[in-house]
Amino acid sequence: MGIELGCQELGLMSTENTISDPHATLEVQNVVVSSTLNQEIDLKSVALDLTGADFDPEQFPGVIYRPESAEATCLIFRSGKITCTGAGSIEGARETVQATVETVRGLGIDVEEPTVTVQNIVSDADLGEELNLEAIAIGLGLEDIEYEPEQFPGLIYRLDEPDTVVLLFGTGKTVITGAETQDDAEEALKTIIDRLSELALLG
Repeated sequence: MGIELGCQELGLMSTENTISDPHATLEVQNVVVSSTLNQEIDLKSVALDLTGADFDPEQFPGVIYRPESAEATCLIFRSGKITCTGAGSIEGARETVQATVETVRGLGIDVEEPTVTVQNIVSDADLGEELNLEAIAIGLGLEDIEYEPEQFPGLIYRLDEPDTVVLLFGTGKTVITGAETQDDAEEALKTIIDRLSELALLG
């Protein structure tokens, strides 16, 4: 039920489609990046000193921190690893990590300039028409897809090139995850459009 409600909130279960160019609808929804402080961190001490930080080790093994001027949230772990999630762009994620590192420096912790690595870009798009997911599951090959409508309202399709996962919904809404660049997301969208068109299941 939670997944279905989440899909409704994202508009993934809407039935109104008037899109002529799916590529024009491709939009980044979340960027996840990683970095490191290159040293172990006393999380309890850091959480006490960082305004707005949340640390409950019984619930989660890291400090949850969102810089005041940032659009995303950083998760800081005892090892010094940082994961940033919730940004709408790679630049936004980098800025959030940078702001977090500068704040940690302000606590008297000597931290090197961070190196940021993109782990995942989540994008969505609209194919512009309703999809027959059962026919798509058969056409794409059962070995490459997961489709259990009683468990999840979408079809999960794993691409080898680019190495991404595409979620297809009956409304034509599409989510692409696992991309490391925006070009990966663009290529994944093109691939799914081409394959569905070849199967006469789109357009």
